[in-house]
Amino acid sequence: MSLEIKVPPVGESITEVTLSRWIKKDGDHVEMDEVIAELESDKASFELTAEQEGILKIIAKEGDSLQIGAIVCQIEEGVGEKTKKVETPVSADQPTVSRSEESASSYASGTPSPAAAKILAEKGLSASAVNGSGVGGRITKDDALKVEASVKTKIAVDQAIFSTNTTGERNSRREKMSSLRKTISKRLVAVKNETAMLTTFNEVDMQPIMELRSKYKDKFKEKHGVGLGFMSFFTKAVCGALKEFPVVNARIEQEEIVYNDFADISIAVSAPKGLVVPVIRDADQMSLAEIEKEVVRLAGKARENKLSIEEMSGGTFTITNGGVFGSMLSTPIINAPQSAILGMHNIVERPVAVNGHVLIRPIMYVALSYDHRIIDGRESVSFLVRVKQLLEDPTRLLLEV
Repeated sequence: MSLEIKVPPVGESITEVTLSRWIKKDGDHVEMDEVIAELESDKASFELTAEQEGILKIIAKEGDSLQIGAIVCQIEEGVGEKTKKVETPVSADQPTVSRSEESASSYASGTPSPAAAKILAEKGLSASAVNGSGVGGRITKDDALKVEASVKTKIAVDQAIFSTNTTGERNSRREKMSSLRKTISKRLVAVKNETAMLTTFNEVDMQPIMELRSKYKDKFKEKHGVGLGFMSFFTKAVCGALKEFPVVNARIEQEEIVYNDFADISIAVSAPKGLVVPVIRDADQMSLAEIEKEVVRLAGKARENKLSIEEMSGGTFTITNGGVFGSMLSTPIINAPQSAILGMHNIVERPVAVNGHVLIRPIMYVALSYDHRIIDGRESVSFLVRVKQLLEDPTRLLLEV
């Protein structure tokens, strides 16, 4: 008796996942609840486990996009034969079909012969692109070979074009976009097309914060068990400014403006599979130490691809730090449905005028991208100036003045 293993529901808004990796191989013996594969949605990665003990029969391939409820594999009962693969009995009058031909047949849609299907599958070609010359439009082996030859010719021509008047190797490779990357692409394009995005800039003298960190960082870490970074100062400054300019913390829903009396700050984090944006809930109610601890926790889970959907959902305002990669200045894209995002950048010593004197100070450029449909220029500039004031006088952050 076999059991079909299907893609489980992984979130209310998720309808499709990608099979990113098989952990067990076809024909392997698996135990109950053993992890057999990894699935990837546009928000997070998930583990697929065996629902019974037996022999694994793989159906979906790595890289396949699967709908929720789609069959991923089957598990055949076979408790006593842990190293023996399950073989399908073949009758005497039935032609033997290899496993590669079976997978090829399922891969190539249409009605190709097994030999043609194998050729198409091996070359990554679709049966829908081949005109069959057999009975009823059936794709024959000769049809598949002709298409393969034409593809090889095109590749050779392309290589000849690219290699003209060049020296050395000029290799190219193709990779299927992950679900996360496809979703990021769609959302970024949608934001650019659906919002009136504008960016305003300012600069922050980071010397007061750097002096404060240098003076208290050891005591801070000894007491709270976490380092004192820049993100907690920026988060506190943003939360303070949001209280004064609540429209920056709002969003548009159809013909209404939704104002939030809380600050859930999204922090952009670079993860192995792409950019993710976990959320610090009620950041306006947290101390510097509490914010730093939450940043460390979320960043650690992001690096291990263990963030839950809940930890990445929501958020009323986003902070992104391109400075860790050396960015001097950028125009960050709004994290929809939010209305604004603050971009941090690298700190560089620059000459500045202070009370009539030219001094060398550690300066960071900051950028606020905002949706001009809801936030006016006066509010966006005033918000960013307030963030600058709080950062340049960090005592205000502690006294909330």
